Amino acid sequence: MTDHDVIVVGGGVAGLSAATFTARHDFETTVIDAGDAILRRNAHLENFPGFPAGVNARLLLAMMRDQAERSGCPVVEADVTSVEETDGEFAVETAGGDRYRSRYVVAATKNEVDYLDPVEGVGIVDRGKTFVDCDEHGRTGVDGLYAAGRLAGKPHQAVVSAGHGAEVAVTLLEDDDAPFYHDWVAPEGYFTGRDREVPPGCEEIDDEEFRRREATSLEVLRAYVSDPYPEGPRRHPSLRDAE
Repeated sequence: MTDHDVIVVGGGVAGLSAATFTARHDFETTVIDAGDAILRRNAHLENFPGFPAGVNARLLLAMMRDQAERSGCPVVEADVTSVEETDGEFAVETAGGDRYRSRYVVAATKNEVDYLDPVEGVGIVDRGKTFVDCDEHGRTGVDGLYAAGRLAGKPHQAVVSAGHGAEVAVTLLEDDDAPFYHDWVAPEGYFTGRDREVPPGCEEIDDEEFRRREATSLEVLRAYVSDPYPEGPRRHPSLRDAE
């Protein structure tokens, strides 16, 4: 059994967004992903900010996964079969028999909830699709258990799910009482030049470091977009079953 601060169940945009925020704040975070994010069925994602002509949805997920991993969060490809609460912690088990122990769990699957059955106090809402009962910030009726994105009843848009994943992560950090201001890299002197300490969750960088990071970001982006992404949209499961 492995000790973690946060286990995120689901590797779609909500889960990857949440994981990036908690990992960047030095919370030991792992995403467990079954690889079935519904966004993979999208033919061409055209309403996600930052992509004026749209973007291949599989490419977006690959870049978000890369971002989470660069933040220190590994992504494990596995099916989560159960989450149990014991002694104020959570035990997360996969179909392969791997077990993880964590202080927090973020449930970010689409509508799958069976793996939450062992946790007492989780409210499940059935509106034709199943959702986890939670507040606007993803807090469920169980301390330490959060829901993000579609599973939390959010509208079925990628950008909304990504934003809610970030909101859930920030809420988790606030509930933990972890020192946190916001995830912001500021130019040198932005805070210290006004006789202020750099707030938790922020950093200042000088011009040389700014240029280095900008060059790295351009290099990474070029590697992703220099050629067409090799993976196209997946068919709906009902169509695949009929073939």
